Amino acid sequence: MAATTTTYSRRESDRRAESRVLAIQRRILVVSCDFGAIVLGLVVARWLAGDLAPSVPLSAMYGLLVWAWMAAFRLYNARLATHRGEEFARIGRSGIRAMLMLAGVAAVSGVAIDLRAATLLLGSTTMSVAAGREGLRAWFAKRRKAGHGLWASILVAGEAEGRQLREAIEADRSSPHTILDQLDPRHCAGAEELLTTVLGRSRKANARGVVVVESSLDRPTANSLVRGLLEAGLSVDLASNLSDISTDRLATRNLGPSVATWIEPRPREGWRGRAKRGFDLTITVSALLVLAPVFAAVALGVKLTSAGPVFFRQERVGRGGEPFDVLKFRSMVVNAEELLDELVADNEGDGPLFKMKADPRVTPIGRFIRKTSLDELPQLINVLRNEMSLVGPRPALKAEMAAWDAALHARLQVKPGITGMWQVSGRSGTSFAEYTRLDLYYVHNWSLLVDLSILFKTVPAVLKSDGAC
Repeated sequence: MAATTTTYSRRESDRRAESRVLAIQRRILVVSCDFGAIVLGLVVARWLAGDLAPSVPLSAMYGLLVWAWMAAFRLYNARLATHRGEEFARIGRSGIRAMLMLAGVAAVSGVAIDLRAATLLLGSTTMSVAAGREGLRAWFAKRRKAGHGLWASILVAGEAEGRQLREAIEADRSSPHTILDQLDPRHCAGAEELLTTVLGRSRKANARGVVVVESSLDRPTANSLVRGLLEAGLSVDLASNLSDISTDRLATRNLGPSVATWIEPRPREGWRGRAKRGFDLTITVSALLVLAPVFAAVALGVKLTSAGPVFFRQERVGRGGEPFDVLKFRSMVVNAEELLDELVADNEGDGPLFKMKADPRVTPIGRFIRKTSLDELPQLINVLRNEMSLVGPRPALKAEMAAWDAALHARLQVKPGITGMWQVSGRSGTSFAEYTRLDLYYVHNWSLLVDLSILFKTVPAVLKSDGAC
């Protein structure tokens, strides 16, 4: 027994040491990336400012102050750094506070700092650091998809809810967890036996953490289990009953003896709605001016290669259930709708969506403009008409609504979009169930930052022709 206890103690010590080493390595990598990004931002800002740039010592001081404020805002905390919105906000606040301190030092020293140069310093370093962080995030996600850097964990949950969560974790290739074993707490007689069993399985599997589904335990058992696991050097993730809520909307605080989770509301009206409309109009007008030659070339190609109109119009359901005609460059033969009944048996789509990779109705030029998503460019006109947004749920056919449950009707609370979470997460290769979940996730978690993120992801998705058909 003594030998077994010694072995367990060594394993716990080894696990703690390994966790510390990995955390230190990750932190060094992030700190180094931030340092390089700050230096790059300073160099670019000084080059753009020219003779107006502050002296080298003042510029260097600003860079060090940004770095210090980032540390003060806990931007080297691994858990916090996974929340993109909060991370970017803290980077911005770090830059602003560093600039205010630099201005104070310059004023005391009798040195004037040009406002334009200060703005360039702030903007350049903030953007550089944010871009560096986004690059690191993508690199870490790529490593996780390849099976590296995963957090080996034990899952504590009831059979049904555990299976559902485990499938979700396994399907999400960006998840940091890999589940080695699952334990149903109902099979243990009391909190002490549960803790002993979980510790035993984690040691046997050499797990570094435990995922606990809160709904599978009462409060005293959950508290006893979590404290025991933390004392043993294991990390703990608590999975709540909440689902599909963006983590950047959450904050925890004490509410008496309990730990409460505050959820930020995301109203779509007021200034947020006006900001989204202004953003849509700015990007749309600019895109129409820049892409005018592309519009003309595609329209000419469609007209010369097949009989029929240049544009395809189809009634879709918009915000509030209002119907509108969505515009596309015509990529099929004129009588495509009449031929659909003959092809229903060959449908490769999931749920009510019709998809067919080798659809015989598609014209030769139609295959090209579909593969490159050029057929969807006329939807910019729908955005100008305020019928659609740049980002939103996919514009649905009225016939599809028959398969919707009550929850999915929430997608009608926002305007449909040219692109969206559904499109950048696999596009036509996404299942109907996943398409439903992603649409609702967008509706309930919308923000301008989410829109920007989706637009940036759309470009590589289109270039890869990811799931287009």
